[in-house]
Amino acid sequence: MQDIVDEISRLLGASVTLEDRSFNLLAYGAQSGDIDSVRQESILRRRASDEVRAHFEAYGIATATGPVRISGLPGVLGRVCVPLRHDGVTYGYLWALESGELTDERLAAAGPLVGRVAALLAAQARGRYAPLRQFFSADPAARAAAGVVADGPVTAVAVRTPAREAAQLSALPRTLPRGVLADPDVTESGTGEPGAAAFGAAASVVGGGILAILAPAAQAARVAGLLHGLYGLAAGIGGPRDDPRDAWESWREALPALRVAEHAERHAPVADWATLGVYRLLVRLSPRDLAGLAAESAALTPRIAASVEAYLDHAGHAGETAAALGVHRQTLYYRLDKAARLTGLDLGDGEDRLLLHLSLKAAALLGGA
Repeated sequence: MQDIVDEISRLLGASVTLEDRSFNLLAYGAQSGDIDSVRQESILRRRASDEVRAHFEAYGIATATGPVRISGLPGVLGRVCVPLRHDGVTYGYLWALESGELTDERLAAAGPLVGRVAALLAAQARGRYAPLRQFFSADPAARAAAGVVADGPVTAVAVRTPAREAAQLSALPRTLPRGVLADPDVTESGTGEPGAAAFGAAASVVGGGILAILAPAAQAARVAGLLHGLYGLAAGIGGPRDDPRDAWESWREALPALRVAEHAERHAPVADWATLGVYRLLVRLSPRDLAGLAAESAALTPRIAASVEAYLDHAGHAGETAAALGVHRQTLYYRLDKAARLTGLDLGDGEDRLLLHLSLKAAALLGGA
């Protein structure tokens, strides 16, 4: 790739850098002419900042099928971004600083070389598939037989892929950064014998499939955010494990975290096991116990339930709750009184308040109103 980038730089007469889909630097040509802070930081830090990424992605480079000219800003030179696409998938970006000589003819002449480097990135991406379904098994023998090699610390990520988007499932790993492994062949019935059931009803998933991901711990959140940004997919992130052989434990945290991401608005669309709070207890309940807890609030109408939950989420501050709901404080008090009558629970009693709060969270995990 370095040789190809050097040749492209010569053909274009411009300073060139090559980055993967996550803006990690892969190669760069010799500097010619002026240099700006973006190129300098990319080379020194080996990747672009989140602010720079957002600025460039606003030009639609992720879905562009040809060169995109990006205007300069104070301290930032204009440049041309050439998406590196292979079989309809973008694997990275070639960047060339504007030198006054970046004509369409020169860009077209570099087309075959751009195609070669895109094919190389695609070949690397295909190597990111791994039998994670087997690697995440509770059976040590099965994990050893999977032959997955990774450096710790690592984190498991579970990503929902709806049935209507099943055709995209096999292509998703190709958009992931280097060092990230993926297994698209994971469904509700194929998560391993203990699988989601180890965490009770709240870990089960309905319809479609799950993309299993093993990522370096420092990249897990960024990978989940990338897939949500590209495809609108919900994701659950497990806790990090220093030893990759313990990644199956992280997977059994990622699955219930995914369930929370899909049903708890506060944690949507990406839920991290480390920040789930009380949901870490609720997802461990058996289906029967979870349903029993949810039944404590079953008599409430959706509007009353939403008002009570908002009130409890705001730690009993009526003024803040009424403002958040957009109702008069007296309306809120009326709904709270009605909730007490319907449930038989006293909102002035600490244990009753806790029970009702947990009941509403349990109902959300079960997908109830």
